[in-house]
Amino acid sequence: MSNEFDKDYTSEVEESYKTETYPVMPLRNTVLFPQQVIPIYIGREKSLKLINDLSPNNKHIVVVAQEDGSIEDPQPEDLYAFGTLAIVLKVFDMPDNSKSAIVQGVERVKILDYVGKDPYYIAAIEKIEEKEPKEDIELDALVNNLRKNFRELIQVAPNLTEEHSGMLSNIQKPARMADRAISLLTVSNAEKQDILEELDVKKRVEKAITIISREIQRIKLGEEIQSEVQDEIAKSQREYYLREQMKAIKKELGEDEGSVELKELEERIAAAKMPEEAEKVALKELDRLSRIPTQSPEYTVSRTYIEWLTDLPWAVTSEDRVDVKEAKKILDEDHYGLEKVKERILEYLAVRNLKQKRDPEGRVKGPILCFAGPPGVGKTSLGKSIARAMGREFVRISLGGVRDEAEIRGHRRTYIGALPGRIIQSLKKAGTNNPVFMLDEIDKLGMDFRGDPSSALLEVLDPEQNNAFSDHYLEVNFDLSKVMFIATANYQDPIPPALRDRMEILEFSGYIEDEKIQIAKRHLIPKQVEENGLTPEDVTFDNNAIKELIRSYTREAGVRNLEREIANVLRKVARDKVEKDGKRIRLTKKRINDYLGAPRFYPEIAERTTKPGVVTGLAWTAAGGDILFVEASKMKGKGNLTLTGQLGDVMKESATAALTYVRSHTDILGIPDDFHEKTDIHVHVPAGAIPKDGPSAGVSMFTALVSLLTGYPVIEGVAMTGEITLRGNVLPIGGVKEKVTAAHRSGIKTIILPDHNRKDLEEIPDHIKKDLTFYFAKEMMDVIDVALPQIKKEQRKQKKKSSGEKDKKS
Repeated sequence: MSNEFDKDYTSEVEESYKTETYPVMPLRNTVLFPQQVIPIYIGREKSLKLINDLSPNNKHIVVVAQEDGSIEDPQPEDLYAFGTLAIVLKVFDMPDNSKSAIVQGVERVKILDYVGKDPYYIAAIEKIEEKEPKEDIELDALVNNLRKNFRELIQVAPNLTEEHSGMLSNIQKPARMADRAISLLTVSNAEKQDILEELDVKKRVEKAITIISREIQRIKLGEEIQSEVQDEIAKSQREYYLREQMKAIKKELGEDEGSVELKELEERIAAAKMPEEAEKVALKELDRLSRIPTQSPEYTVSRTYIEWLTDLPWAVTSEDRVDVKEAKKILDEDHYGLEKVKERILEYLAVRNLKQKRDPEGRVKGPILCFAGPPGVGKTSLGKSIARAMGREFVRISLGGVRDEAEIRGHRRTYIGALPGRIIQSLKKAGTNNPVFMLDEIDKLGMDFRGDPSSALLEVLDPEQNNAFSDHYLEVNFDLSKVMFIATANYQDPIPPALRDRMEILEFSGYIEDEKIQIAKRHLIPKQVEENGLTPEDVTFDNNAIKELIRSYTREAGVRNLEREIANVLRKVARDKVEKDGKRIRLTKKRINDYLGAPRFYPEIAERTTKPGVVTGLAWTAAGGDILFVEASKMKGKGNLTLTGQLGDVMKESATAALTYVRSHTDILGIPDDFHEKTDIHVHVPAGAIPKDGPSAGVSMFTALVSLLTGYPVIEGVAMTGEITLRGNVLPIGGVKEKVTAAHRSGIKTIILPDHNRKDLEEIPDHIKKDLTFYFAKEMMDVIDVALPQIKKEQRKQKKKSSGEKDKKS
């Protein structure tokens, strides 16, 4: 540096000193307090320029901390507003062309404005004088507390010594003591800057005490955590050494845990009597297991797989009941009715018995059945009864809401926590390879991105494939051909066609009233009497009471609600017995009404009407059979046909077909040819809130139209059902048993059925058949002959009349 420059700079600095302006040096991660001496590293270009420009006569600078130490070239807004006027005591050159300086803080300053920016910041400052506080007892107490806390900090802080405590004890001024104490701590710049900016001495001492107390707590907590960690490490190491010693001792004694476990697994593999393929896989996995350390997570995975293989009932088969009569007796004990299902089970047992007599080693494939019917008709409970009758184990899985294909086939062993599917899990639970396996609610299977469970069931339920069922977890074939699978469903439509094709579907049409009465007497009432704390001596039901419960308080195909209502009545009986200490109670129809209140349902009673155009039809519902009325009315018009009563498309088409047939056979029916030109017809089926559909009301609609247009009423006590065609044929319909039972219950005496349904009368109980007269119609005119005999009489009269006129002419 030239002498001329030194002279100019000195005069400039002297001038700036008079006007209280000084060069500013930003510090990255340091806060300098007055009277504190610290070394600083100078590497930034502006800071080096500032140090080089300092005159030997005036080495004062303002030191200010940066708010963010990571900023390389701080702007004025990046610097705190308060700093420290300092004097540079000594400067050292460093090997990398940077410098290091020793600086000493002189006094606090407040930066008012930056008056120069290049080549380094120059700021106008205001010096802040430290005023000596007056004697204050509270301040003295705070100072003593500060000294005490600092001495306590020295005991726990690793970077402080007793020498620092002595330095602090020599300081008498509270303000300097607070500055000195905080300058010795390794706390954040923000906390130190807060102390630097606090001008009130008492508050500064209070803040210093708070910071020191917090630092003591932090150090103590860190020591506690470190101590706990060390203790835990020491404990783990000790346990490890002890385990290793135990292993060495066991190995010397020939009692090595791994070898004992391997030997046990080998024995279990031999005892399981697996097929050759499965045994080969199990032994290979066992050999692999012997080379895996027991501490390895893979060891547990491999061992669990072998345990699953050995736990499955590869060769465990339960003996089927040989006595078919005994099996029938058990089925009849548990369920009333359901003859077709029972017959199918007994057929299977009979076939199995014959095959085993001829070839004891022969295999009989288990049937794959599907019980389809409304809720509450005993599908699931019948599965348990079948297992009991056959002497087999019973397992059940509910498929309702299952959406993941892995639920059926299992997860592959690559996944953590993988398990076999529910088919294999259930077989392990059953303990035999030929249980009765119920797949409940198969119509409620779902599907999503995880796969389609119904597709996975195709292999399970295919007799040609299920002798080699492969689970993703096992990856060996398991024979399911001995299992008797029984699926249940409320509706057949949701079941995929491929799955439906693999099952033998047995329809559960629901119980008629007589069957419900017998079920209530044999099963429901004894069960509910016991569950409600009563005995058969305490209460009895008469037949009319049970009928009243069935007709007026339930409307269902099964018997679940009937059981609930029986329980409801018996709870009230139990209360009466406790409160009134009554004797034996006989439940009659009147008592049922008293206990349960007004009837909830009113059965249709056949109307006795003499009006033309009203016909009694028969309908099938999910809750059994019922009767319905078809009403027809005519008015002046242009031949329009109106249909009401919430009828479906098929039912509307039946009405149109009936009207077409009437118009095309007016001469036979004795109806004017031009009736449709000036007459509108309205057909209504009451109970308009209930949707109705199906072809079986065709006969009823045809008869109603003929009755209306001829003016002859249908004879009393006649009900009818059947589908019609434009050619005048009467086609067969379903639900005959339910429809006939409903007609009998409603007081009908004569029933007209399609001729092809003659065979269905075998299903109807004899006591119902003897009260009814059946007519079978092949053509629509057969129906008219029975329901409207007046037309036939009129035709005879017309014939006689026309033959008489011919005689007169001749």
